[in-house]
Amino acid sequence: MGMLASLISGVVSGEAAAAVRRARTAAIVYALAALAALCGVGFLVGAAYIWVAGLYGPMAACLGFGVGLLVIAGLLLLFHQLSAGARARRRARRRQADMKAVGITAALAVLPALLKGKGGLGTILGPAIALAAYAIYRENVKPDADDPDAGEAK
Repeated sequence: MGMLASLISGVVSGEAAAAVRRARTAAIVYALAALAALCGVGFLVGAAYIWVAGLYGPMAACLGFGVGLLVIAGLLLLFHQLSAGARARRRARRRQADMKAVGITAALAVLPALLKGKGGLGTILGPAIALAAYAIYRENVKPDADDPDAGEAK
């Protein structure tokens, strides 16, 4: 049995090392590709500048490219800010779902011990009834007008 465990751990550790090497190689290749792409975009912007400068003059081309790039930067930041609220709500929903799953798992893990204990079924039914009552209460309470998440579907 010890020989088998040694063989399995050797295979697993060798596989892990190979996976790390593959990931490192992929990261280097992607970084070099990104660098080449950025250089390519830089040359395309330079070519566009030369073309526009030939049509309208160097000063107008500089001003146009500067204003255009600032507008693009502003639009990117605006889009990021507008989507930040949606991302935060999505994270909160995911966190809430994760907490429910953890709670259910913990309850299921403790259930056999509670059923064997002195309190037995009564120990479980009390909190379960309270939880059900709270859920019914939450369903029937009207949301506040001041609550920004009140109109959302949960």
